[in-house]
This record gives sequence, C-alpha cells and structure tokens, in this order.
Amino acid sequence: MRNLKLETSKYKAEPLRMAKVSDLHISSNTPLPAPASLMSEIERTQKQAEFMAESRQHIRNILNGSDQRLLLICGPCSIHDTAAGIEYAKKLAELAKEVKDHVYIVMRVYFEKPRTTTGWKGLIMDPALDGSDDIPEGLRQARLFLREVINLGLPTATELLDPITPQYIADLISWSAIGARTTESQTHRQMASGLSMPLGFKNTTTGDLIAAVNAIKAATQPQTFLGVSEQGVASAVTTSGNPDCHIILRGGDSGPNYGADDVAVTTSLLKKHNLQPAVMIDASHANCGKQQEKMPAVFQEIIRQRTSGNPHVIGAMLESNLIAGNQKFPRPLEELTYGQSITDQCIDWDTTLTLVRETAQQLKEAANPQ
Repeated sequence: MRNLKLETSKYKAEPLRMAKVSDLHISSNTPLPAPASLMSEIERTQKQAEFMAESRQHIRNILNGSDQRLLLICGPCSIHDTAAGIEYAKKLAELAKEVKDHVYIVMRVYFEKPRTTTGWKGLIMDPALDGSDDIPEGLRQARLFLREVINLGLPTATELLDPITPQYIADLISWSAIGARTTESQTHRQMASGLSMPLGFKNTTTGDLIAAVNAIKAATQPQTFLGVSEQGVASAVTTSGNPDCHIILRGGDSGPNYGADDVAVTTSLLKKHNLQPAVMIDASHANCGKQQEKMPAVFQEIIRQRTSGNPHVIGAMLESNLIAGNQKFPRPLEELTYGQSITDQCIDWDTTLTLVRETAQQLKEAANPQ
C-alpha cells in the first residue's frame, strides 16, 4: 500500500470540467420590471378603478340575466398601431353612448396573438413590429393604451395568453377571453380561476365544446399554481375560483357553430354540467371562415336568435377596424395601410356602425312589441 501511494502521488489531478446542461438554447434573458413597479410608473387612478369595477359588474349582470342588454365585444383583431387604435376607440365610445340602453359595448384591445407556427405575436411581445421583442416597452404601451381607452368611457376586453401578463395589465381589463388554442391548457384554467374580471372560454379549434365546459368547471374552483407576485418574485398562488365564466362559440375545423341548433346543444350541455347557460357567439374566426365579407350575415343571425326570444345568447363578438380586410405582414412599416389589420380580417367602421345601430333598434323593438 505504501508503494502504491508513492506511485499515485506522481500524478496531478486534472480539474473537473462540468458538462453544460442549462440554457443551451437561451441567447438572452432580460429581467422585466416588477408588476408593482410598472403599475406605479403607469398608475391607475381612483376614477379608472371605479370605472373598472362598474364595467365588470355590468358584464356580470348580463351573464346572470339581471341586465337584459346584449354584451358586444367589438374592435380590431389586434392592436398594432396605437394611434389608429385610439381613433377607432373614440368612434366606438360615441356609438356605445348612442346604443347603451340595449347594447353594452366593450372594446377589443388584443395585445397578444397566439401562433400555430411563427408570426408577429402582438404589441406586448414586439411593440416595434421589427422582431426586436422589447417586452418591457410592450407592457408599458399596453398599460398606456388601456388607460386612454378607459378614459373615453369604454370598457376593455383582451385575450390573456401568457400567464405572467395579467400581473401587468389585468387591473385595466373589464372582460377577458381564453382562446381556442389554450382552452384545454391547465395553466390557463388555473390562471382564469384567479382573475378578477368576467371571462369567456372559446371552444377549441376543432370545435370541441367539452373542453370549454371542463375549462369553466376548473376555473370556477379554487386552484394553487406557480405564478409571479406583484414584486416580480416566483410564488405559489392560491385562488378562490372565478364564478363569472362563460362559453364562446367560434366555430372550428368541422365548420361554424353559430346556428340555433348549435346554441341549443351548447345550452343543454352547460345545464347538464350545472353551469350557467350563458352563450356568447363570435361572428368572426371559423364562424365566418375568416372572411370579413361573411361576418355581417353571421352577426345578423346571432341577433335574430336573440330577438326571437333566446335569452341564453347573452353576447356576440365582432372583429372591426377603421378599414376592412387585412394586409400582409411583415413588411416595411411605411407601407402599412393606416387603420387596417395586420392579423385577421375585420369589417370596416361604416359596416360596424350600421350593424350595431340596426341591432340596437331590433333589440328595442323586441323588448317593446307593438
């Protein structure tokens, strides 16, 4: 043993080289401002807070049937130009005042866009529209935009895609949606259970309703999950459940589902699972084949069902912008048409104005038959 020790002492141990097993595919990791910091920088006023509480209560009342107005989620498919977005909001705010007795209008302010493969992911993710992905600036622009819309007296609606986003903007959202691609996601169901506003779950892209029903059931129950605190610290979040959830019919791979028979099947399914039979119908997406020319007819059928006496049709969704259609993107920003969508097709403002005014008149006549 002594000789062995002497022999081995001749060799120097080489330093161990630790195999790299973390961040192999991470090219950067930029800290975000804490939610509390951003909310302090772009704060919510007392008047805005009161408006948010009031608008959310109006929506709850429509969902439970104590408010007989139609809930209309209306606006651009996505916000990519805040100046054009505010111009649209000013027009919509005036229309909302005009029809407020029969239609409760909430403006679409969608900042996050789900992608099947690749593409622009929304104002929060890429506010400069150039692939620079300045998320801190995107969050700032989103809060600033929401405050401007609220100051016009318009409630706000958005799809919450990333589970961290709500900590930065949810205090300025009146109604939110979980999209067709994420309705089946446990993460989004848990997130929804802790949100403070009414919320709709869309049927899946295949058209499946059971996934949305299960999502509502999960979101109305208490949940505990991983989240982020207002101080930006990873935390365990425990919720009490969100009682103000409903289903949204948006069509699917098998075709549209906005017809009376589809609504009957949906309400029956909701009742079977002891859920509020409140149905919102999206006139865009698969219900119109993503063709804006077909959207008005779909919307009119939704309103026909409502005015024919179906109280379960509590709301509708319209994708609307200043200019009809959409434009190809990416492309040089100076080539973009002002007021036209860079995501899904939208109907134009004049068409929106006509549809909403006609709807208000039809609802008035249905409520006060001769």
